[in-house]
Amino acid sequence: MIITEEKTKINILGTEYTIFTNVSEQEKPFMKENDGVTDFTTKEIFIAILDDGDPMNMQNMRVYEDRTIRHEIVHAILFESGLDHNTKWARNEEIVDWIAIQAPKLFHIFEKLEVKS
Repeated sequence: MIITEEKTKINILGTEYTIFTNVSEQEKPFMKENDGVTDFTTKEIFIAILDDGDPMNMQNMRVYEDRTIRHEIVHAILFESGLDHNTKWARNEEIVDWIAIQAPKLFHIFEKLEVKS
């Protein structure tokens, strides 16, 4: 039996969020058909059980889990910055996914150019 694990606590724009992994639909019914959910009311990020042993899963579920965590962190950033309430694009799954997928590539480019924050 897989048990929900508290992965870490992170600071998102001054607000502490807790990330939980291996979250089942039985524990949290809102996980139904979701790989990740960000609950802005409790400041928690939930990541589903992504590797259930099914041989039809992707070959490297760790890569997929990392991408899912990045996706949910982008949701939290947009919420904490106030954009989630005021724009439609900030709730758009396509743009959130684009940011989550492209962020490592962007950071790599910035690092290579030695562009500092």
